[in-house]
Amino acid sequence: MILRNGRIIDPMSGIDGIGDLRIEGDMITEIRLGGGATGDHEEYDCTGKVVCPGLIDIHVHLREPGQEYKEDMASGLGSAAAGGFTAVACMPNTNPVIDSAPIVRDLLTRAMMEKKARLYVIGALSKGLKNTELAEMGDLKWAGAIAVSDDAFQVQDAGFMRKVMEYAAMLELPVLAHCENTTLSDGGVMNEGYMASALGLKGLPREAYEMDVMRNGLLAMMTGCHLHVLHVSTAREVEIIRFLKRWGAPVTAETGPHYWCLTDEACKGYNTNAKMNPPLRTESDCEAMIAGLKDGTIDCIATDHAPHAGYEKDQEFPLAPFGIHGLETSLALGITYLVKPQHLSLAALIGQMSTAPARILGLPGGTLELGTVADITVFDPEMEWIVDPESFVSKGKNTPFGGWKLTGKPVMTIVGGEVVFS
Repeated sequence: MILRNGRIIDPMSGIDGIGDLRIEGDMITEIRLGGGATGDHEEYDCTGKVVCPGLIDIHVHLREPGQEYKEDMASGLGSAAAGGFTAVACMPNTNPVIDSAPIVRDLLTRAMMEKKARLYVIGALSKGLKNTELAEMGDLKWAGAIAVSDDAFQVQDAGFMRKVMEYAAMLELPVLAHCENTTLSDGGVMNEGYMASALGLKGLPREAYEMDVMRNGLLAMMTGCHLHVLHVSTAREVEIIRFLKRWGAPVTAETGPHYWCLTDEACKGYNTNAKMNPPLRTESDCEAMIAGLKDGTIDCIATDHAPHAGYEKDQEFPLAPFGIHGLETSLALGITYLVKPQHLSLAALIGQMSTAPARILGLPGGTLELGTVADITVFDPEMEWIVDPESFVSKGKNTPFGGWKLTGKPVMTIVGGEVVFS
C-alpha cells in the first residue's frame, strides 16, 4: 500500500515532512518527501494526518489467563489497535501467574491468531509472584518473555531483589519494578494529603514509593541490571531518577497520562475511577512529570492499562480495585495536555510513545527506516472528540476521562503491513 500526503514523522531518523510512504509485504520500502511514490498499490489519502512509527505500550494488563471477565486477548489487543498501538507488553499478575514457559508460549501463540496489535510478554520475577523463590527466568526468556516484573506484588526484601537483579542481569532481562514500601503504604487508598483527610480515607504517602526507587536504583548499580521504574508519580521520584542517572545507574523510567493531567482532586465524590496505585498526586507533581518528560529523565510514556468489570469499581472507595483504562485515551491526552500547551513537540511525544519504548525493551519497531517492519500509526492531530467509555473496544470502561473533550485520534493502525484498525 501507499500512504499518500501524510506528515511523516520518524524521531529516530529525524524525518518530519509531508510525503508518501510505501509498504510492500510487511516492510517499509520507500519514503518520498514531497510525494511522488509510484507503484501498483492500494492507496490511502493521509492528507492532514500524521504517519509515524507504531505506538508501543510496555505496561499493560491484559488479564489473561484467569480474569477474562475484565479483559481478554481479543478485547485487549483490539483496544490497543484502536488506541494506535501496534504492540503492547503484558504484565504477569494474572491467575495463574505468568511464571512458566508454557504460559508464555500459549499467550504468544494466541496473540498471533488475533491479527491485531502485537503482544510481548513480561514474565514474573518470582514463582507465583510470592517473592520467595526465583522464577525460572532462563526458561521464561527461552519461551519468549522480554523482561521480568513484580508489578502489583512489590518485592520488599532487598536481599531477594538483589538476587533477582543478579540473575536477570546474567540473562540480559530488564527488571520492571513497582517501587513501593508497603510497610508505609499498607491500607492506603489514595494520595496522603488534604484531600484524603477531607474524604476520611487512609493515604498512600509518597515517601513509600520514593525510598523504594532509590533502593532499587542502588541495587541496579550494584548488579548492573537494567532497572525500569514503573509509573513514576511524584516530583521527588523524578529527582531521584535524575540523580541515579547522573551516577551512571542503568535505570529507565516511565509515567502515565493520568499523572500529568489529573490530581487527587479527581477522587472527590469518592470517584473510584480515579483510584489507582500509585495514586494521583498534586499539581506540583503533575508539573514534575512534564518536566521529566521534557528533559528525558522520564524515558517513555506507558498507560498501565488496568481494566476492571463495572461492578468491581461500583462499590465503596476502600473496597474498589486500583486501576484505570488507558489504551484508547493515551495518545489524545498526550496531544491535548503536552503538545497543544507546547510542553513537547509532536515528534517528541511520538518518540516517547514509540521509539523510546522499543529501545528500553529491545523491541523491533519504533522507526520508519527503510527495510524495517511496517508497524505504523496514522492519526489526526486536530480531530476533536468526546470520550465515551461505552464506545471503548476494551471490556474495561473504568476511566476518569468520560465526557472529556480531547484532541487527536488514531485513524489507522498497521501491523506488519496489514491494517488492523481503521
